[in-house]
Amino acid sequence: MTLLEFFNGLGDIFLWTFQMFEMIGNSFNYTLIVLGFVGLFIWLNKQRKYNQEAENNPDQLK
Repeated sequence: MTLLEFFNGLGDIFLWTFQMFEMIGNSFNYTLIVLGFVGLFIWLNKQRKYNQEAENNPDQLK
């Protein structure tokens, strides 16, 4: 096995691997972006509730 055959085989493996990502397309990226925004809004809503609860509690340490 020559070095040229090794690198050609390695290139074929990379091409085969990246062709799987072409089938998926951008739908995976869009899904992650939407899930990130949903998580952000859930977190901000919970933080707003915690801040409101802390504001209304006179027994807390300041």
